[in-house]
Amino acid sequence: MAKINTNISIDANLKKQAVELFNKFGLDFSTAISLFLSQSVREKRIPFEIRLDIPNQTTIDALNELDEMKTNKKKYKRYDSFKDLLKEK
Repeated sequence: MAKINTNISIDANLKKQAVELFNKFGLDFSTAISLFLSQSVREKRIPFEIRLDIPNQTTIDALNELDEMKTNKKKYKRYDSFKDLLKEK
């Protein structure tokens, strides 16, 4: 099979981490990318799940509370420092 060179742009730190991981599997970067492409073509899909990081309900509630606090600042007591907050308790 004839091989060609391909250029891709990726984050330098991501590549470094990937190379370190692939080396632990005994693979160089090029072989690991070829494996990914071969698997994708064979399965006719991305060979892993791709999904959005959807926040859980606790995180959604916290974000909503933050929005409420920003919108209605006068309803919430403010402190100059964390130390002042602790003094009140």
